[in-house]
Formats: sequence, structure tokens, C-alpha cells
Amino acid sequence: MTDTRVLVLVGSLRAGSVNRQLAETAVAHAPEGAELTVFDGLAVVPFYNEDVDVPGATIPGADELRAAAAAADALLLVTPEYNGTMPAVLKNAIDWISRPYGAGAVSGKPVAVISASPSPNGAQWAHAEARKAVGIAGGKVVEDVTLSIGATHEKFGAGHPSENAEIVAEVTKAVAELVAAAKDLVDA
Repeated sequence: MTDTRVLVLVGSLRAGSVNRQLAETAVAHAPEGAELTVFDGLAVVPFYNEDVDVPGATIPGADELRAAAAAADALLLVTPEYNGTMPAVLKNAIDWISRPYGAGAVSGKPVAVISASPSPNGAQWAHAEARKAVGIAGGKVVEDVTLSIGATHEKFGAGHPSENAEIVAEVTKAVAELVAAAKDLVDA
């Protein structure tokens, strides 16, 4: 059987961000039969503009994002919280993969969200906003995945989340549930 391909979109562009490290943890602990790939090009995706998003147009950055999302069986969004909501870079990615309306690269695909922040809140507002936006965009939000990790400075300090057995277990479980949802769609 072919591996379930999961595209991971990280809402922080900072190389050392905890959210990036959580994405790396997800990749490193992917369940058997799953292939997770972090999309590294969000920084070059232009802001969504329907005037340039026309049939036949070549849009560097956005074309690569759409192709990666189209090739994936499921998507994992990993987001911090900026001013009470998800970062613009993640919202922009959702906007691009939602188009064309009703037939975007995310349409009908299982999507899970993991959020993390230094606050005790665990980026829950960003988590909710990401789930809302990607659901409206046509993704099938995996309702059972509600992983929000708060107090990251206290939990990880200067360490990597992959050094925390509890977090590894939670991330692994979230990814396993996403992969199971993708397999359920194939089997349906």
C-alpha cells in the first residue's frame, strides 16, 4: 500500500520556533505507512490576490504550495498565536489552497491542527481560527485532534519538544488520528 502523504504547514517562519520543532517532531515520529513533509516555501508565497490568480497564470510560491497540497492525502497545520489569531502566513496558505472555490487543493482532505505558544492558553484562539478557516476552505477538519500546547518555555526551555516524552506521545497520537482519517476516506 502507498504511504499516506501528509503536508505539514507551519505558521511560524522562524527557523527555531517551537511550532517548527513540533512539525519536526511529527515528521520524526510519523506512524508506519505515513510520510510527512514540511512545506518550506511559505515565506515566498505572495498574498492571495484574485486579480493574479487567473487560469494560465504562473505564480511562483503559490504554484508550489498548491502542487504540494494537491499531492497530499491530508494536511497538518502547526500554528503559533499572533495577537490572538493565527499568523498571516498560515491564513494566506489556506487562502491559496482553497482556490479555485469548491475545487481547491484542500477540498475534501482531512486536516488536523496543532498549536503551541509560551502562554498557558496554548494558542487555542489560533487553533480555533485555523480549524474554522480550513474547514470553510473545504478541508475535513479531524474533530478529535485538539492538541494545544501551552507554557512552551517552561515545558521545553532550551530543549527540543522531541525530548519531552509526553509531547512526543501527544503529537504522535494526533498524527495517527489524521492518518487514520485519510485512510478512512480512501476506504469509503
